[in-house]
Amino acid sequence: MIVSTDPATGAELARFTPHTAAEVDAALDRAVAAQREWRVRPITERVELLRAIARVLRDGKEKYARLITAEMGKPVTEAEAEIEKCAVTCEHYAGHAPDYLADRPVASNATESAVVYDPLGVVLAIMPWNYPFWQFFRFAAPALAAGNGAILKHANNVPQCALAVEEVVREAGAPDGLFRTLLAEVPVVADLIADDRIAAVTLTGSTEVGAIVAAQAGAALKKQVLELGGSDPFIVLADADLAAAAATAVRARFINNGQSCVNGKRFLVEEAVAEEFAEAFTAAAAALRVGDPADPATEIGPMARANLRDALHDQVQRTVQAGATVRTGGAPVDGPGFFYQPTVLDHVRPGMAAFAEETFGPVAAIVRVRDAEEALTLANQTEFGLGAALWTRDLDRAREFARRIDAGAVFVNGLVASDARLPFGGIKKSGYGRELGAEGIREFVNVKTLWIGPVKP
Repeated sequence: MIVSTDPATGAELARFTPHTAAEVDAALDRAVAAQREWRVRPITERVELLRAIARVLRDGKEKYARLITAEMGKPVTEAEAEIEKCAVTCEHYAGHAPDYLADRPVASNATESAVVYDPLGVVLAIMPWNYPFWQFFRFAAPALAAGNGAILKHANNVPQCALAVEEVVREAGAPDGLFRTLLAEVPVVADLIADDRIAAVTLTGSTEVGAIVAAQAGAALKKQVLELGGSDPFIVLADADLAAAAATAVRARFINNGQSCVNGKRFLVEEAVAEEFAEAFTAAAAALRVGDPADPATEIGPMARANLRDALHDQVQRTVQAGATVRTGGAPVDGPGFFYQPTVLDHVRPGMAAFAEETFGPVAAIVRVRDAEEALTLANQTEFGLGAALWTRDLDRAREFARRIDAGAVFVNGLVASDARLPFGGIKKSGYGRELGAEGIREFVNVKTLWIGPVKP
């Protein structure tokens, strides 16, 4: 049984019977049949579906946002922003997919040569709970535009969101069967990956699950895109605009209740300005309003599940036991639901839990460094490589410094975020492949060489 629970109260919202093996089999057959027809439609026609999806999302923004809030605890204003971002991304690919996938002629003598982009087929999307609409649509918008079909296996704590995503695509007018949400327990995933009707796999989730999916897909020789964990460095050099850096740092760490792979997590600050930064950052974190995520005034809602809160508290306790100090927070919130206090840990060092592990919740780790070189060394001293932020007024140094940071993205004097125009993904144990941008739409295509020789008269 798949159960939906309100993380703000712990109350059960709904429960669902997983799809049967026969239902899964029928869904795969319909997806393959629908995709065969979808792939031959002109791309100018396919992108009209994306425009329709954007309209449906905006028309139902309040309904879908409140569903996100109810199932995973995201503050409702952030949930509304998530729905809008999905719509913007669909519109981006509606406008740019024809150019991204246009045939690329290659100059040659007496022959006609080109690189063309053909869809792969039906893609299995294994998606997490933390951005239950965005994670799907940032994959689906380019994949559908490219001519693929999709099967969604969503996290089982957001089944209502998973079904709502299917509702959006259906109401937008997608061909019957081209996309389907499957409510299934974890063991079914291996069978889906191995099934010949699935052409490729995309996963956003933990590094541990990514390794399992990569092994299963690799055994089946299927293309994968993996967006996994992160322990993003937020580097503040002595010449930074400290007021702006501290204000942005609070958003970087605590947005989505701190539950994002690309949240800033390790705040590496030059010693000369570390105390000033820490004071400003701590004051802002302590002032965040914790409460009912359905209240527009709330800034921090509950964590998505009780076990996630327990794991986070264990990381905090181990970090403090190793010598770090608590500047604010440091404990679960008393009462119903899965709330955790916005927490700032100071004097964190390599080897401590909050430095070495991904902290997936409202906990920030301040690491004081001697200079920029130590900041760089510690920024790269992690198994992850998703995003990074760098704060300095010296933009020439920033350009050189950014090239030495091991990450899929470096944002200078700004908040690390995904953008439909730019590729998004990581290196090392943060995964491989890219979503978004031109690179994202080309992940699930066959990059085909087309060579046509001369015809004798």
